[in-house]
Amino acid sequence: MLKNNLIVENYTLKHHNTFGLDAQCGLFAQISSVEGARAVIKRYNPLKLPIHILGSGSNILFSKDFYGALIIKNYIRKIEIIRRDAETVWVLVGGGVLWHDLVLWTLNRGLSGLENLSLIPGTVGAAPIQNIGAYGVELADLLLNVEALHLETLDIHHFTKNDCAFGYRESVFKSKLKGQYLITKVMLQLSRNREVNIEYGDIRNTLANMNIDSNHITPTDVSNAVCNIRKAKLPDPAMIGNAGSFFKNPVILNQKWESLQNDFPEMPHYAVGTLEAKIPAAWLIEQCGWKGKRVGNTGCHARQPLVIVNYGGATGLEIMTHAENVQRSVRDKFGIELMQEVNVW
Repeated sequence: MLKNNLIVENYTLKHHNTFGLDAQCGLFAQISSVEGARAVIKRYNPLKLPIHILGSGSNILFSKDFYGALIIKNYIRKIEIIRRDAETVWVLVGGGVLWHDLVLWTLNRGLSGLENLSLIPGTVGAAPIQNIGAYGVELADLLLNVEALHLETLDIHHFTKNDCAFGYRESVFKSKLKGQYLITKVMLQLSRNREVNIEYGDIRNTLANMNIDSNHITPTDVSNAVCNIRKAKLPDPAMIGNAGSFFKNPVILNQKWESLQNDFPEMPHYAVGTLEAKIPAAWLIEQCGWKGKRVGNTGCHARQPLVIVNYGGATGLEIMTHAENVQRSVRDKFGIELMQEVNVW
């Protein structure tokens, strides 16, 4: 473990990405405060180096080395309750806190809201960028505001939920403001008595298999169920390199869906409002023959084809080529464009 605010030259990022790729960087800094981040950037600002912000590296594919760049790892890890009333608790969380650690922190204090987002890899600072979501809940449902450091001016800016322009796995930090900020803190609004959401996916059935009384389901019960589901579906990055779901589930117009249904009547879908339908990307990929298929050192996982894995020794370019081949085959077969969920550096 590197000391906080320490700067290292010619550093390997192999242990800072869940794909396990051995990318090299010229300068690596681990910061634990806004002041530490400002000091590091000021020191190297005259060199005009590109700056990349790194969380836990769980949603990143390194496609190259970074000898001419400054990589800053966010290690701001304070969690504090700012305000509370009879029903609601407002929690301010540092951007370097590991997301699942935050979920456990809230559950241990009797707070609900994050349980459906259990075991999502990554840090709190990355969560608004991606607008993380799972099992019927998105970060946007719980977030009040974001504090972020502008990497050029070094000023602190505050963003309301509306400012973040959240969408499905999208935000202003992933589009218009991409690469411009280090997210330092996030304010969440959690509940003391929120009703649990068990209507999405296999949560209800999993709770039944866990012998949980359906009349007395707690947020911790839901969290445990979600963890069980995720562990059963997704490969452990500690065992085989991966970054979870590589692609988003595509959303298409109903007109397009109805046309596809004629040729593929078994195609699953979920209504998105009244005009669109969401198609499971995993189903599309499997229909194109990629599930469990290995190409060189990479491939689509045998249990979950949405996950591209590094079997050992793969390069970022090799993984990227595989992803592009998957996208091409889905486009050719269904006329649907798969969009990457993983960020490519």
